Amino acid sequence: MEIVEFAPEHAGAFKALNEAWIAKYFAIEAKDREVLDDPHGKIVAKGGRIFMAFNDAEPVGCVALIRMADGGYEVAKMTVVESLRGSGLGRTLMQRCIDAGAEMRAPRLYLETNSSLAPALGLYRAMGFTDVGPPPRNDYARGDTWMERRY
Repeated sequence: MEIVEFAPEHAGAFKALNEAWIAKYFAIEAKDREVLDDPHGKIVAKGGRIFMAFNDAEPVGCVALIRMADGGYEVAKMTVVESLRGSGLGRTLMQRCIDAGAEMRAPRLYLETNSSLAPALGLYRAMGFTDVGPPPRNDYARGDTWMERRY
């Protein structure tokens, strides 16, 4: 398994990985389309980062760090292919985000999720995220749980 920084040729895999999990549990929303149709422009070019997980040459997971106005980063678009869920790959991807946040001297990592995603919530809490109140503006109808990890 290899975790690499996003490159333009990863855009299709990033989109496909995310569409698969979102469509399975929720509806793909306008905000999803905006980011998935242009991950470089909407994330990387604005100071964020994307990490892709590959097993040999096969894309098997991804996660994004979206730069926030307060200098923190939102952990977003994190997924692992179904066959590798429970393998520890999600933990590896989240640790890469935590390490990147420290490297970039972020004051915090923030995420929005859904309370029905129990395995994800367990991972986030185990990695030091705590619940916070809702943001002033919620971009996703599915978002009903907000968490952060401070440095």
